[in-house]
Amino acid sequence: MTKKKRKPDFSKPKPVATVEQTEELEDKTEQNEATEEQISDGDEIESKRKVRTQKFFPDKIYFNLPLIVIAGRPNVGKSTLFNALTHTKRAITDPTPGVTRDPVEGTCFIAGKPVHLVDTGGYKLTRDMQSRESEMDDLVVEKTVQTLRKADRILLLLDATEITAEDEELILRLRPWWNKLIAAVNKTEGGKNEHLAFNYMQFGFNDITPISAAHGDNIPLLCEKMVAGLDFSKVTEGTEQELPIRIAILGKPNTGKSTLSNALTHTEASIVSDYAGTTRDVVEGSFRYNGRDIQILDTAGIRRKSKVSDNVEYYSVNRAIKTLDECDVVFIMIDAKEGLSEQDKKITSLAFERGRGVIFVLNKWDLLEDQSNKAIRDTQNWIQTMFGHMNWAPIVPLSAKNRDGIKNLMNTALELFEQLNRKVDTASLNLALKDWLFKYPPPATKAIHFKIRYITQTSINPVNFLIFATRPDNVPGSYVSYLKNRIREDLGFDNIPVQIEMKASRQKWQDRNEKEN
Repeated sequence: MTKKKRKPDFSKPKPVATVEQTEELEDKTEQNEATEEQISDGDEIESKRKVRTQKFFPDKIYFNLPLIVIAGRPNVGKSTLFNALTHTKRAITDPTPGVTRDPVEGTCFIAGKPVHLVDTGGYKLTRDMQSRESEMDDLVVEKTVQTLRKADRILLLLDATEITAEDEELILRLRPWWNKLIAAVNKTEGGKNEHLAFNYMQFGFNDITPISAAHGDNIPLLCEKMVAGLDFSKVTEGTEQELPIRIAILGKPNTGKSTLSNALTHTEASIVSDYAGTTRDVVEGSFRYNGRDIQILDTAGIRRKSKVSDNVEYYSVNRAIKTLDECDVVFIMIDAKEGLSEQDKKITSLAFERGRGVIFVLNKWDLLEDQSNKAIRDTQNWIQTMFGHMNWAPIVPLSAKNRDGIKNLMNTALELFEQLNRKVDTASLNLALKDWLFKYPPPATKAIHFKIRYITQTSINPVNFLIFATRPDNVPGSYVSYLKNRIREDLGFDNIPVQIEMKASRQKWQDRNEKEN
């Protein structure tokens, strides 16, 4: 049986709280307010902490980044991991051991933090001491050790399938940097070989992370460990205006591309050897010249397709050609002693098609007997004759080994970059077009009849113009060449390629302008 609710008795006076009860109530109120303030302060601290951890954004540019270096013996998957972390295919991956030679660098976000990541050549111990390849292996190891000295964090990548003498030798060599080293064991996809990975604990590692670079197993966990404890306080944010000028160095093998890259950056980033085909990956370097940030892309030597036999060289050449899509200016390296070749022409045509600024660099000029100004002029005339459609491209003789002529080369490169980014307003263009048409009217016959209406610049870097005409198909190539030459000489594009597209229109520029207004 439910108990009846007792009705309040309003006939009795309301009880009055005693002094002790009032003080107790006040104390409880103060405690509650203090607790609320602590909770509020905690929320504010937590909010600030979240803001502090989210201060890096992928669409921003950052400088003074921590350096993380991936090290290991050949064929453990360093390049595969580098490509996975940078979300690129910058490093060449191939089953052949020792593919990577020069350090391959890239900026990427790891666990939400911007870092500078470097893939190094494999630490090779067993080699044929009588071959030229063994000399190259020594240079690769030396370059790897130089890179490790500069690292803020070293990621030692190991292979779960076997422990080799090269692993033991490299671990011993890394002892001086033990405090900044973390270890990961590759090729444990789906838990396979994971029990073997912990055999490496015998070398004194505090922690080991089993991963699969190819399949992505445990990569997020590895990323957290890679950035843990790194100092990001010196990282500064840049702007789009601070984007560097990108210069690609292309040419045949053994023309001095790596020597020039090292001379420009004042480093030994690229391995230099008289062994043709030393460079395989695209080696990036950076420096500052006349207040501008410059990025150099040192590429592999490009041989004729018929001479490319192995897969590694095929991928190297493809990456070298791909840099033409990423750069602003191209240095075509030519051996001054050997002169121009058909391969130089093909490389130059690839740069021309993409609208890049081109500079012919006559390297090893110091080896010629005749180094007079007359010899320079004769060589320049000869190259311009060979490249009739590119007689506007600058030709710079230098000695990369002795660092002679580099100032002239860089001043020329800055001038080309300025021209590539020059924008002419439509009104000025059409005033110039009116003058060009008056000086050299379009040909008019019964078979060929057209009128040029107006012109506009559609893009910079590469520089493209759009000309509207009544019958664009009737405009002869010779007249298009005349307009290109006038654009170069009169508008300040005299050292870069200029492209013109013709489009049909019966409307004059003045009439079009009036309608828009």
